[in-house]
Amino acid sequence: MTQNDPSHQWKTLDRDLNRLSRFEAASMYASRPLVGVGASLVFVTLAALVAAVLTGGEPQSLVVVVAAAFGAYMAINIGANDVANNMGPAVGAKALSMAGAIVIAAVCESAGALLAGGDVVSTISKGIIDPAGLANAQIFIWAMMAALLSAAIWVNIATWVGAPVSTTHSVVGGVMGAGIAAAGLSTVSWPTMGAIAASWVISPVLGGVIAAMMLAFIKWRIIYVEDKIAAARTWVPVLIGLMTAAFAAYLALKGLKRLVKIDILTALMIGAAAGVLFTALSRPLIRRQSIGLENRNKSLKVLFRVPLVVSAALLSFAHGANDVANAVGPLAAVVYAQQASGVAGEVAIPLWVMVIGAVGISVGLVLFGPKLIGMVGSQITKLNPMRAYCVALSAAVTVIAASWLGLPVSSTHIAVGGVFGVGFFREWHAERRARKINEGRPPAARIAKQERARRKLVRRSHFLTIIAAWVITVPAAALLSALCFVLLRQIGF
Repeated sequence: MTQNDPSHQWKTLDRDLNRLSRFEAASMYASRPLVGVGASLVFVTLAALVAAVLTGGEPQSLVVVVAAAFGAYMAINIGANDVANNMGPAVGAKALSMAGAIVIAAVCESAGALLAGGDVVSTISKGIIDPAGLANAQIFIWAMMAALLSAAIWVNIATWVGAPVSTTHSVVGGVMGAGIAAAGLSTVSWPTMGAIAASWVISPVLGGVIAAMMLAFIKWRIIYVEDKIAAARTWVPVLIGLMTAAFAAYLALKGLKRLVKIDILTALMIGAAAGVLFTALSRPLIRRQSIGLENRNKSLKVLFRVPLVVSAALLSFAHGANDVANAVGPLAAVVYAQQASGVAGEVAIPLWVMVIGAVGISVGLVLFGPKLIGMVGSQITKLNPMRAYCVALSAAVTVIAASWLGLPVSSTHIAVGGVFGVGFFREWHAERRARKINEGRPPAARIAKQERARRKLVRRSHFLTIIAAWVITVPAAALLSALCFVLLRQIGF
């Protein structure tokens, strides 16, 4: 066969085309992260341009333009990191596809931020800094910008290493660091910081215990009974009612603060009424859905799938309503201080500032969210619809309990703690069952202790990484904020 032979020429061409296709595929894989970075820069630039147009483009408004860019950057990082806690369990349980989760979360996060996000925000986050220490308007502006930028950088780093962290605690650390750099250690309210540090333990433990208790109940009353379908017809509507009650109270307490002020007792009464109503409404639906299902655990997953998707959507709505202030609160404070040449304890959030926060969270979710969603949903422990449902329910119940007790907790810590709680409960339950099996077997047929130890259902590497990230969030954000404050002061915006 010669080089002029047509078949040889076609084979050569085909080989070259395959090489080109592999080269293009490799190039696209390598450039994929750059697409997200480029799109993020476009959004940050657009946010700065909007701020420039709305503030008149005057030289003294440059600080607002820069602060808007910082706020957009923070919003992107909240979308990339925090939203994974709401959607991760549903994706890990295969109740939602990754694309479906991103669409639902983007819509619900934006709706929560724009419809129920607080229109007034405290300028000194969580009361951790004495306002007298930042009474000068210029120093206050530098402190808020430093807090915003440092929190965004820290959340960005945490997302890169694959650790879901609390954006609220990141902002708290940023405000503390800037306050110390501006006015010294005496300006910090250390009892408040102590309460926040205590929440590092309280939040995940509460979330984990409640999620484990819910999973134990489901196993006891539904999974390990002779007629699973009949048990599900009895108890799934009750669980749906409990979920509805928890979320109704949660949304009334956290998500409707822009419309009307609601105390904890009123929120619980609203939740109880909603729970009773939805228990009654769901009974015929569950009965109809269960017709023809086999008496297997696989059939139970079908009955939990829709409640799980709804709970994930509601969590995203409440998160958008509650946490958008982490992105735009310091920005709103800078806008007010620049326009009024003064400092206020609380300021109104302009609509354009709220839009930057809402859209930024969705942009970050779409561009960078899948990494953390996948990690929370499937890499900590294996989830199915029942286990993921327990995580979602524990998140709402724990926030209600913490609000009633006046404890400063993190929704991120609660949700991830719920995933760990489910995983560790499964380990304990598997070990307990193995011991029972061994009791009735001869020594040669028993499951060895080494084999049982190998069957760990929670990945320890992720557990240690996440715990370490939680512990250092406030000090790391504080250190970054102090450095940012010094730089901003040297630049002299």
